[in-house]
Amino acid sequence: MRRSLTRTFALLASLAVAGLGPMVAARAEPLRHGIAMHGEPALPPHFTHLPYANPDAPRGGRITLAIQGTFDSLNPLIVLGVAPPAVPEYVLQSLMMRSRDEPFTVYGLVARSAEMPEDRSSVTFNLDPRARFSDGHPLTAEDVRFTFDVLRKHGKPFHRSSFGQVRAVEIQGPHRITFDLSGSNDRELPLIIATMPIFPAHATDPDSFDRTTLAPPIGSGPYAITEVRPGERIVLTRRKDFWAEDLPIVRGLYNFDEIRYDFYRDANTLFEAFRAGLYDYRLEGDPGRWATGYDFGGLRSGRILRETVPIRLPKGMNGFVFNTRRPVFGDPRVREALSHLFDFDWVNRNLFYGLLTGADSYFAGSELSSAGRPADGRERALLGSFPGAVREDILTGRWSPPAPDGSGRDRDMARRALSLLSEAGWVLEGEVLRKKGTGEPFTFEMLVSSSQQERLALNYAQALERVGIKARVRLVDNVQYWRRLSQFDFDMVQWVWPASASPGNEQRNRWSSEAAKRSGSLNYSGAASPAIDRMIDALLEARTREEFVSAVRALDRLLLSGFYVVPLFYVADQWLAYDSGLKKPDRTPLFGPHIDTWWRQPD
Repeated sequence: MRRSLTRTFALLASLAVAGLGPMVAARAEPLRHGIAMHGEPALPPHFTHLPYANPDAPRGGRITLAIQGTFDSLNPLIVLGVAPPAVPEYVLQSLMMRSRDEPFTVYGLVARSAEMPEDRSSVTFNLDPRARFSDGHPLTAEDVRFTFDVLRKHGKPFHRSSFGQVRAVEIQGPHRITFDLSGSNDRELPLIIATMPIFPAHATDPDSFDRTTLAPPIGSGPYAITEVRPGERIVLTRRKDFWAEDLPIVRGLYNFDEIRYDFYRDANTLFEAFRAGLYDYRLEGDPGRWATGYDFGGLRSGRILRETVPIRLPKGMNGFVFNTRRPVFGDPRVREALSHLFDFDWVNRNLFYGLLTGADSYFAGSELSSAGRPADGRERALLGSFPGAVREDILTGRWSPPAPDGSGRDRDMARRALSLLSEAGWVLEGEVLRKKGTGEPFTFEMLVSSSQQERLALNYAQALERVGIKARVRLVDNVQYWRRLSQFDFDMVQWVWPASASPGNEQRNRWSSEAAKRSGSLNYSGAASPAIDRMIDALLEARTREEFVSAVRALDRLLLSGFYVVPLFYVADQWLAYDSGLKKPDRTPLFGPHIDTWWRQPD
């Protein structure tokens, strides 16, 4: 026995000297072809293609897409600049790739497998030795670590905060890398690292990474940028030497030889370009246009098709956001009062043809929503350390957004609003609402970036004027709009926080106390609450779907109790119009139609 133990210790010592000790320890974990946020991946280890992709789709042709706005950069992973999503979607690749048919599951791409203990205190990725960048250089663990370091230092707040939880990174060979996640208690963190777009270390300057650039980056993805017209157009061409062409995860995807993005300054010009056939695929977001604007020749002749696709994902929160950093919005009673003055029924009927649904949750239309549901035992246990953080009517599921009578001039709602404002120290003097003691008038600015936002804001400003509040609506261009948002330089703005089927670390960037102080985050409201911070931690720590759902509902109740927004509305379905030459698979994934699975029918 002693001799056996001696040999064992000697072997371990020799491996440690050779630098192989951690690798051996990691090998104790089974190889995983995919990682799910909760439970196991839906697809087996040797799946042949994604269930919503057509592996026999023909290749070729061009698709032209359109974006409203402009761009001054090609890197959307940094704070500065306005950049389209083309680079991380088509030029760069990640270690693993997300399935659009599961709440949050990733499957091997650059990494052909992963290793991870049950507690997710570490994750090891085994890279495919075939992976190559478009310039022929191999993609190695050094590139992965380089990208991790540069995004942790210079990336957007989401990556900086998420990657800041990683204790150490160890390269164990050209195609093997381990991330030490011990102490993070964040079960989503391995998936976030897995979906990190990988930059080439040999062709990326870390010192200038955080600056805007229009130089096409080198990537390992299926496309390369072949044309850039600043502010006007980006063209991507499918690579003939794409290393991952036959991987199951991409089979049936990326079928167009060319993807072109054209940019338009305003919504009307964008739509007219679609009518004229200048681009091929349009997700419509304007109910009025969907109801009345599609009676044109292209649709009647069959050149354009349109359809309504049910949305199976949770509906996010669309609202007028209060910047609580501003003293005028510091009192939640003021914020609640102003929510009584938005008449959804009137707006929906007169501006949106009755096609919208009123928002009542940050995760509406799903099991994650707290609306109409009393808190269960798990929720109450989570919230027990924060007495009073959730209002009783919200805790018991009895609360719903104010419901004016649809007249646009509901006097009862105005009286309720004035009562709350009076409690908060505001009094109506003549036709002006003033602060008691100082006489300061209640005024603020509503920042908007489109005519659609402007129309809705002007309507709301008229309703506020009835109780003596002066809201100035200011329309600014895209560049100024995004700059001011990133610096929290606004009083109120209309914003939509989309919701996924698996909310995770993005909630920190939206609602955490740390994000409230960090420019460039999406915590536009300035929410800073220990209770909210704890619920975000709880949903990230959840080991079962049941624990996860309870944590998300508890977070929903806290956000509703804070009255950080005036809840507006959402579209229950996805409105889609496209060129009839485009074809798509029969199956629509959970996340809805996605152009990467489509193809152009050969003539």
